[in-house]
Amino acid sequence: MLHAVTGADGFIGSHLVEALVARGDRVRALALYNSAGTWGWLDTLAPDVLAEVEVVLGDVRDPEQMVNFCAGSDTVFHLGALIAIPYSYAAPRSYLETNAAGTLNVLEAVRRGGVRRMVHTSTSEVYGTAVRVPIDEEHPLQGQSPYSASKIAADQMVEAFVRSFEVPAVTLRPFNTYGPRQSARAVIPTVISQIAAGQREIRLGALDPTRDFNFVADTAAAFLAVGLGEDKLLGEVFNAGSGREVSIGDLVRTIAKVLDTEVEVRADEDRFRPPGSEVMRLLADRSKLQAATGWEPTWTLEQGLATTAEWFANPTNLSRYRPGDYAV
Repeated sequence: MLHAVTGADGFIGSHLVEALVARGDRVRALALYNSAGTWGWLDTLAPDVLAEVEVVLGDVRDPEQMVNFCAGSDTVFHLGALIAIPYSYAAPRSYLETNAAGTLNVLEAVRRGGVRRMVHTSTSEVYGTAVRVPIDEEHPLQGQSPYSASKIAADQMVEAFVRSFEVPAVTLRPFNTYGPRQSARAVIPTVISQIAAGQREIRLGALDPTRDFNFVADTAAAFLAVGLGEDKLLGEVFNAGSGREVSIGDLVRTIAKVLDTEVEVRADEDRFRPPGSEVMRLLADRSKLQAATGWEPTWTLEQGLATTAEWFANPTNLSRYRPGDYAV
């Protein structure tokens, strides 16, 4: 089977590519074009994995390229997106063009190319601050940042194409994923990388918000579950979460415990989100996905943190990060 993966050069995308190759499948992987000709995190994959991957440099914002990229593939896993929430306040138009218009381009390519299935990547951020927990797929959508608004637009475009043109798409809504290769824009890598670099005073944004964290191997397994599952999944939206919430402050203390290190955690107001934009609580109801596919997380938070910390302990990996470059 040939699968096309947009955003393959990113954190989750590169892990999904590995998981598909491990199944014995071939992968066509889209990496964002850059003048250096690098492939993002795909550059770090083992040679035997890359031997099964056709890497294409491009951009989801180009509709003609998306037609060519998706052609002949069995499943299109659409992960290509701008995802850093803090930057979305500075450049909101770029998020709309990449996340919403880019998704439209992929939908049109799937529609024209006779692709068996498209898996669209949503995010728990589309729910905003929880009005009820655990959050199921019927929870109201709230655009509390330009990023989340752009993803809501993309989600609605997928729903429209399913209803209007019977495009065989399914939407996966991962809650907060973490693990090796994650950007330092996220809280877990920035805390681990700061501790690994010898810092003992950890400065973050708001410490009270809670999140539902998934280890990246479990998130990749959720993509496989909806991408390779039965046709009854088409047109549906599924949450992928652990069902456990933890505050940012408690998370840092858990990381310190896993690393057997004492740290001082300080809230830095310069790192807070704008008023009205902070998502205070996220906790997934994963029962719909579990009932439909049998998927459930297999990694505990503590196990995932230990594995992530071990990866960061490698000097080559740590050198890719600049400790402190995080804004909640």
